[in-house]
Amino acid sequence: MGRHASPRVLPGRGANWKLSLLSVFLIVFLAGGICAGYFFYSTVKDAVAHAQLGSPVLANTEPGQADDPQLPHIALERTNILLLGTDRRAQEFGASRTDTMIVVTVDPQRQTAAILSIPRDLWVPIPDHSEGRINTAHFLGDRDDYPGGGPALAKTTVQYTLGVPIHYYVRINFEGFERLVDAIGGITIDVKEPIHDEEYPDSNFGYMTVDIPAGTQTMDGRTALQYARVRHGGTDFLRARRQQEVIKAIRDKVLRLDIPLTKIPEMLRIAGESVSTDLSLSQMYELAKVAREIPMEGIQSAVIDESMTSPQVTPDGAMVLIPNRALIRDTVKELFGGPAPTSVAGLPEKEAIQLEGARVEVQNGTLTAGLARRTANYLGAFGYNVVSFSNADRSDYVASVILDYSGMENTINFLAQRFNVLPDNVRQNRGIESQVDVRLILGRDYAASSSQSW
Repeated sequence: MGRHASPRVLPGRGANWKLSLLSVFLIVFLAGGICAGYFFYSTVKDAVAHAQLGSPVLANTEPGQADDPQLPHIALERTNILLLGTDRRAQEFGASRTDTMIVVTVDPQRQTAAILSIPRDLWVPIPDHSEGRINTAHFLGDRDDYPGGGPALAKTTVQYTLGVPIHYYVRINFEGFERLVDAIGGITIDVKEPIHDEEYPDSNFGYMTVDIPAGTQTMDGRTALQYARVRHGGTDFLRARRQQEVIKAIRDKVLRLDIPLTKIPEMLRIAGESVSTDLSLSQMYELAKVAREIPMEGIQSAVIDESMTSPQVTPDGAMVLIPNRALIRDTVKELFGGPAPTSVAGLPEKEAIQLEGARVEVQNGTLTAGLARRTANYLGAFGYNVVSFSNADRSDYVASVILDYSGMENTINFLAQRFNVLPDNVRQNRGIESQVDVRLILGRDYAASSSQSW
């Protein structure tokens, strides 16, 4: 994406306004809930076709990345999107933390989708930084001029944490969320338990009291945001579940087509001011077409909650959540996992390895600086899901070695061919707990053969 790629304004004149309009609607409902945007496309397109708009259609997007070989073909391959809600107030500028982090996955082959909420206090390694709360990744990316800014570092951090690729992001600030919920006429939620919070942050860096009674409530944007954000008197896990309730409420409102068409120009304006993404309009259009085929029963949701984490106090006195990686891995596999490992004769390399979706770790077993990083980028161009790279346990490996933790035959075979790994150096470690499926340790044989091409 480059260093802090600036959002571009998409032209309205001379463009297909229907495509632009539908795509911007997708952005709008990605911000509140990606599934709502998908189903909105399938139900509202005929009504929108008759809407009269006199102003250009605008959206904050970054240049599309359709030619990047590491990104999926949206109509054919699983696509993962990180939804970010930032806590930046209207009068604030500069770096901000993410108060909300949700990963959405869409699988066009199986016609399924899933939503996974990540608690903001999850204590994880942040690339190019030390360990920290996962919600600080966005702040650090913006503050430290990380390539691609806060969204890029947030994507990379979540990718390393979950072990699945994060292809795109959609980001919205809280003020924009409020305005968008108001623009659709509010949402209806069945509040299971009354909520009382005397320390809800207000817009002036102070606190206010929030009371939401139990029962069916029609919420405007302000109340919906309070319901999604309130934390005191409950846990961050309950908060994550409420956020998913809000997503479903937006989806329900959209499905009923209970939105005045006169609100369309206002919604487009709010989206242009409040939402940013690295999805191009054409990519969002493809996502919408794919999601038309996903039935309601094909959508799963989960929260990384108290069953997968342990509370702990850091040496600095901060309360954080330590992830149980084995349990999180099981949840991620259920929501994001592919089919059982299958060796398919004659299948092209990229298709075969993506069929398995193996998590690959690359380690440098030599003294050649930067070898693991360069090799990880090299493999990514061929579609491998490289989730991490590092130095090996030692630097005197003469020949490259492949460690097999899960029997991903296609990935093992293609890596062995590509790196000329001898059969004796493909070692099975099945039954041993590992955060990756395959570990490739680079030896001096590969370092010597690749030195001419770097």
